Amino acid sequence: MAGGGGGTTRGGRKKARIEVIPLIDIMFFLCATFILVMLSMTKNEGINVNVPAAASASKPENKENQGLTLSVTEKGEVYFNKEKITLAQLPFRLQTFKASVKEPSVIVNGDGNADFKVVVAVIDEVKKIGITKVGISTERK
Repeated sequence: MAGGGGGTTRGGRKKARIEVIPLIDIMFFLCATFILVMLSMTKNEGINVNVPAAASASKPENKENQGLTLSVTEKGEVYFNKEKITLAQLPFRLQTFKASVKEPSVIVNGDGNADFKVVVAVIDEVKKIGITKVGISTERK
């Protein structure tokens, strides 16, 4: 009766088989989960403000090193990334940021209806600290 059984060899032992289909299912699930998590990890620094539109608006060059985002709301409130601060606290915070980053860069999100004096004061503080890479966030017309 040699060779008559399903999955047995001559000596009566069962042949070892690796089931591939469950492994494929697990790998597909892990790959799909990884892709979904990566897509949801968009870096959003700062708070949402209605930035003015400009025809010359462009996307940031390097997404991984955007640096610091300073936001000025319509009411004149200043945000250091997503943390509300006062203009008096800004120089100390900028100095700390400059010391901790190799190539510091700052993006200013100024609301379109914000007081221009506050936006200029924020940019002035950034320049006084010695950070030369300063950008103003706009959206494309």
